[in-house]
Amino acid sequence: MRRLAGATLEANWEHDHTVPSRTLYPHQWSWDSAFIAIGWAHVRPERAWRELESLFRAQWADGRVPHIVFNPRLPVGAYFPGPEFWASARVEGAPTIATSGLVQPPVHALAAWLAYRRAPSDAARAAMRRLYPRLVAQQRYLATRRNVGGAGLACVVHPWESGLDNSPAWDAPLAAVPADAAVMRAYHRHDTAHAAPAHRPTDLDYARYVAIVASYREGGYRDEDLPGRHPFLVECPLFNAAAGAAEHALARIAPLVGADPAPHRDRAARITEALVRRLYDPNTGTFQPRDLRTGRLIPARTVLGLAPLMLPDLPTPQARTVVAEACSARFGVALRMARPLPSHDRTAPDFEPLRYWRGPSWMNVNWWVRCGLLGHARADLAEGLARSMVGLVATAGCHEYFHPDTGAGLGSPAFGWTAALLLDLLAETREPAPVI
Repeated sequence: MRRLAGATLEANWEHDHTVPSRTLYPHQWSWDSAFIAIGWAHVRPERAWRELESLFRAQWADGRVPHIVFNPRLPVGAYFPGPEFWASARVEGAPTIATSGLVQPPVHALAAWLAYRRAPSDAARAAMRRLYPRLVAQQRYLATRRNVGGAGLACVVHPWESGLDNSPAWDAPLAAVPADAAVMRAYHRHDTAHAAPAHRPTDLDYARYVAIVASYREGGYRDEDLPGRHPFLVECPLFNAAAGAAEHALARIAPLVGADPAPHRDRAARITEALVRRLYDPNTGTFQPRDLRTGRLIPARTVLGLAPLMLPDLPTPQARTVVAEACSARFGVALRMARPLPSHDRTAPDFEPLRYWRGPSWMNVNWWVRCGLLGHARADLAEGLARSMVGLVATAGCHEYFHPDTGAGLGSPAFGWTAALLLDLLAETREPAPVI
C-alpha cells in the first residue's frame, strides 16, 4: 500500500506541484496541496516544501491563497471553470500567474508544521522561514477582510471555499441564489466526462456556483462591501476550525523562525471561543454553519459539525458531545468506528451515498476527525477509524472518495490526497501523538 501511495503521488507530480488527479483536476488546488505535502514528507521531503512554496508564489497581495493555480502549459478549455472565466489578470493585487479568486480551508500552516515534524532538516527550517510570513499573511486576510459577521470568524463566500462543494449544509443558502440550470448550456463541464453524473453536483448546483462567482468577480473580488451585494455568506465550522488549527501550528513554528508564538496562541483561543459561541448548537451537540444572510444556524447535520474536534483547546463539554455525534448512527457505528465517517448524516432523507459531498466518505475529513480524536484522548476511536480508512484503499485503491457502506471507489482514481494521507496513516507508530 505504501508503494501504491508513493507511485500515485509520483504519477501526479507536475514540475513543482502535485495535481489532485490527472483526469479531473489538472491544475493545482489549495487544500489538496496542503494534504499532499503531508504525504510527501514521508517519502520525498523536499517535494513537500516545493508543493507549499509553489502554491504560495500565487498568493495575492491582500494575503489570500487562491483555491486554484492554473497551469499555463495547459490549453484554454482544459478545465471548467478555467482562467478565462476567473479573469484574475484584470484584478489589482493578483499574481501574474492565472488563479481563481476564491480561497479554501487554511490547512497549510498545519501541513508545514507536520512536514517539518515528520522530516526536520536545515533545508526544511529554511523553507519554513520563507513560508512563515506568507502563512501569517494568509491568516491575517481571513481574520480581517473575511470577518464579515464581525464576531471573529471567517466567512466563506462560495460553497467551493468550504471544500465541501455540494454539501447539504449549503442547500438553504444556495436556494436563495437566483439561477437557472439552462445557464450551464453556455459552458462545457469536464467533470461529468470523467465521473458518473450521479456522483457529481447537478447542473442546477453548477448554475448557482457560476452565479456566485460572477457576483464576486464583478465586484473585483473585493471583500469590503460583501453584505450589501453578495448572495452567499456563511460562517463554516470546518473552515474556521482550520483557521484555529493554523494558529496553533504557527505557535509551534514561530520559535523555529525566531518569532513570538504568543500572538498565535491568543488568536487560536479567540477563534475557538467564537466557534463555540457562534456555531455550537446545544440542541444537537454539534457545530452548524451560520447563514449570515438570515442570521440562523443551518440545521443539516454534516461532517462539517465534527471538524472543531481538531482544536486542542475545544472545551471538554463540546468535545464530548461532538465525539458522541461522531459515534452515533448518523456517522459512526457504535463506539468502534468500524466504518469511515460519511460526509452527511446516514439517517437523513437526503443522504446520497454516491454523490460527492452528500454522503460519500472522504479520506481528508476522516483524517481530520481522527487527529481530533487523538488530541482529545480518544485513541481507541482513532485506531478504529484509521483501520477503516486504510481498509478503503486496500479494497478500492486511491480513489477520490468512497461509498460509505460498501467502500467502493468513486470519483477520480489515483487521487493525490488519498495517497498522501494513506502514507501518513501507515507511518504512524503504535501510540500516535496529536498533531498539534
